[in-house]
Amino acid sequence: MGQENITHTFHIPVLGLGYSVDTPIKVSHFGISSVASIVDDEMIERMRKLHTLENGEVYVPIYSNEPDFRSRRITEYLNLMDRIVNKNFEMLRQEAFTDGSGIKRYFELLPERSPLKRRYLKMLSSNDEEEKCWIERYLRDNMQKGAIDVNIMSKVDKLNRDVHGEMLPDEYSDASAALRGFAESSLTSSLVLSAGMNPRLYNYLENFKDFYPDENGALPKKIILKVSDFRSAFIQAKFLAKKGIWVSEFRIESGLNCGGHAFATEGYLLGPILEEFKIRKQEMQEELFALYQSALLARNLTVNSRPVLKITVQGGIGTAEEDRFLLDHYEVDATGWGSPFLLVPEVTNVDDDTLKNLTEAEHDDYYVSNSSPLGVLFNNFKRSSAEKQRLDRIAAGRPGSPCKKKYLVSNTEFTTEPICTASRQYQHLKIKQLQEIQPRPDDFEAQLNLITEKLCLCDGLSASTLLKNNLLRSRENKAVSICPGPNLAWFSRVCSLDEMVQHIYGKVNLLAKGNRPNMFINELNLYVEHYKKDMDLNAQKLNEKKKKYLQKFSDQLFIGIDYYKELIPKLLNQTEAYREEMIGQLKKIEMDLRGYQPEII
Repeated sequence: MGQENITHTFHIPVLGLGYSVDTPIKVSHFGISSVASIVDDEMIERMRKLHTLENGEVYVPIYSNEPDFRSRRITEYLNLMDRIVNKNFEMLRQEAFTDGSGIKRYFELLPERSPLKRRYLKMLSSNDEEEKCWIERYLRDNMQKGAIDVNIMSKVDKLNRDVHGEMLPDEYSDASAALRGFAESSLTSSLVLSAGMNPRLYNYLENFKDFYPDENGALPKKIILKVSDFRSAFIQAKFLAKKGIWVSEFRIESGLNCGGHAFATEGYLLGPILEEFKIRKQEMQEELFALYQSALLARNLTVNSRPVLKITVQGGIGTAEEDRFLLDHYEVDATGWGSPFLLVPEVTNVDDDTLKNLTEAEHDDYYVSNSSPLGVLFNNFKRSSAEKQRLDRIAAGRPGSPCKKKYLVSNTEFTTEPICTASRQYQHLKIKQLQEIQPRPDDFEAQLNLITEKLCLCDGLSASTLLKNNLLRSRENKAVSICPGPNLAWFSRVCSLDEMVQHIYGKVNLLAKGNRPNMFINELNLYVEHYKKDMDLNAQKLNEKKKKYLQKFSDQLFIGIDYYKELIPKLLNQTEAYREEMIGQLKKIEMDLRGYQPEII
């Protein structure tokens, strides 16, 4: 493994806008790191009021007509979470090691490979009272909180106007204001930047001293890049290193076997991507550090040693054996387990109806869609109330949604001011344009579906949080969007935090739906399915650029298949029968893919 974790070897990634918005309050005192989205400041402000009052503090509202309200709301919420987690952690640390105590639960949750867990077990088995007291003191002194990390989708970055309608400077854009909210908070944690590079946002990082080393060389606030391949990770990290900003972690996410927005890359599969990071990590660190040192010198700052650069991975992990293999074979520092925690009510905000639908769902209820107004593939759930509402609105002749929060406005096809493609306004105008085309296009219905498929994610991804916490106002939309990864189909019941952690570490098995293929096979199948769909969609209008893209995509899939042929014998923590079945699945996929090739030539 990479850096040794003294507590947990997994984290809980960001889950939608609201599903993990207060997860740190629920798990950080147990040493578990998690990520909260800081996109929806309206929902965040309501959650701030809820947790402020629950913790006996005085709530002072920040209204949307106040200067810099977005940034200030985020700062105050993060400061509140920091205070609550610190209080809960200190209370837990002072508890006696008695049955049912929080401190005992803290250590019972730890994996067997944790140095702290080994000391804890030694304390329990010792008959020497003096030794037990010494170990107990050691354990209390070395307990660690889980990180309260935050996430910004870099390109969700609308420019804003003041109350008089005047355009505000760039630093008041949505992403910049959220960044400032984190930078000015009391947290010592990380900002997770996802969904690609935003030069304006990356340049703005230079304005905050906490992203630079302090007098001891420590980074008060760190940067994590969520990435889907080595090349893009390296490009982004070099861009930042030249500014004196160190990337402390690359969080590698499967392009398609994940929740939320899906980025299919160009056929690059997770195994080969991890292999490249493993092989080239040292080379990358050295080049980045040289750029970083030069940039710091220009700012009259120095660092004596290279900062830590972690590699973690997430997306589709489903068993303890898969988790352990990723840690050991690829030497990653930690893994991310996201969608399965949607079935853990004490950790995430999923309303009762949606939770019931998730437990009863079948595999085909999870699908990759074009629902996102961002124009990026989006993991959708057929049983969601937002999907039902979308279809009901179409049936009633009123497709689209009212657009209130406007986080995803980007289209200027019909208007001077950007509007959202999921909005009723845009869909009305776009459908009217389509209907006026004469003669009517042969693919009229398909084009109509592409227009009306878009969902309002601003409301939908926050609604469940507001419903669960009784914060939804009487006339607000109750329709819930949820975006689990397809891996969740293999989990079928609500469980506790303890059960899910035990599943991750191999003490219990929560998988209850048939013979689940290995995560690498699952991802490969998703990529082949995506490739076929893309080919079928473009079969009649295959230009040279698209042809090259599809050819490269299929080439990468075959490279991945050859890589997995070499990898499978190394899966030594699986049975021989499991490896043989995996080889058979791989051969079947390869034959299927080869049979598809002539159609693109």
